[in-house]
Amino acid sequence: MRRRHRWGQIDFKYSPYLYVSPFFILFALVGLFPLIYTFVVSINDWDLLGGAGEWVGLDNYVAEISSPLFWNSLFNTFSIFLLSAIPQLLVATFIAAILDQNIRAKTFWRMSVLIPYVVTPVAVTLIFSSAFDEKYGLINNLLQTINIDPVAWKSEVIPSHLAIATMVNWRWTGYNALILLAAMQAVPRELHESAAIDGAGSLRRFFAITLPSIRPTMIFVVITATIGGLQIFTEPKLFNPSSSVPGGPEREYQTTVLYLWDLAFNRGDFGRASAVAWMLFLIIILIGLINFFLSGSIASSAEGGSRKNRRQQRIAHKHAVQMAQSKIASNGMPGSNGTAGEKGGESHE
Repeated sequence: MRRRHRWGQIDFKYSPYLYVSPFFILFALVGLFPLIYTFVVSINDWDLLGGAGEWVGLDNYVAEISSPLFWNSLFNTFSIFLLSAIPQLLVATFIAAILDQNIRAKTFWRMSVLIPYVVTPVAVTLIFSSAFDEKYGLINNLLQTINIDPVAWKSEVIPSHLAIATMVNWRWTGYNALILLAAMQAVPRELHESAAIDGAGSLRRFFAITLPSIRPTMIFVVITATIGGLQIFTEPKLFNPSSSVPGGPEREYQTTVLYLWDLAFNRGDFGRASAVAWMLFLIIILIGLINFFLSGSIASSAEGGSRKNRRQQRIAHKHAVQMAQSKIASNGMPGSNGTAGEKGGESHE
């Protein structure tokens, strides 16, 4: 009996760690080990064919920091990220708010917004690459019909960034909208009903109740969009297959991951490519932390404002009730010392 009780305590204390251990084992094998090994490669003169060379320390990092191609790729990455992430999150929030309403065929519309995510990135890129072709593309043909000059989508910086951002937005907006929709549906309906009774409109309820309530999900979507946006590779790689230089003839849209790939497999310099990978990793962590704190502060201020508004509404409601009660008491009630009581006394006489 004592042994069974001891085994029961051991099972209760250590079995949860056994249940979650597969995740940490897999993470150590496919996540942590490659990360550490990449750092080891980055501090060596590592060649694609020759393998490990001499130890060079931080020379690869210094070489990349002084390289204009690295800064060009970083600029392209952030430009495409901003042009895709901000509109994507705004449109996804709007779509989620629409789908959260009581509309007809809700299941059909919810499944429809997920269709672009199901399509493979290669197919999406090839379709948009054909549509944004400078000579025979659909977009330029439509522009010419309204007397607008064709746009150099694949040989200029800003047009190419807009075209690639359009691909990213088309594929990921519906996915993020469904995540936000799931969070919106978890918000208690009683909050909306009580706010509607107090006179708050749908727009006011959305900003005062819905957005503060989905704060954790919004932070999750912002961080995942940041990680995905800064690691973009497939869209710029296949946007112009005829270009001999990855990222455009003059590297107009060569992102950091595409530049990393060019260093590793076209130039064979695994050491510098690993250094770029680690610098991008640190940049993503920094941007993710900034997004986390900014999203948290914005959501907290919005939540504090909504709490203050609800407190003011309760005070105003309580004051109105007290005023009504005092007014009724001054006008007199049956059996009281007011006018109604005096009339009752005269009739009794």
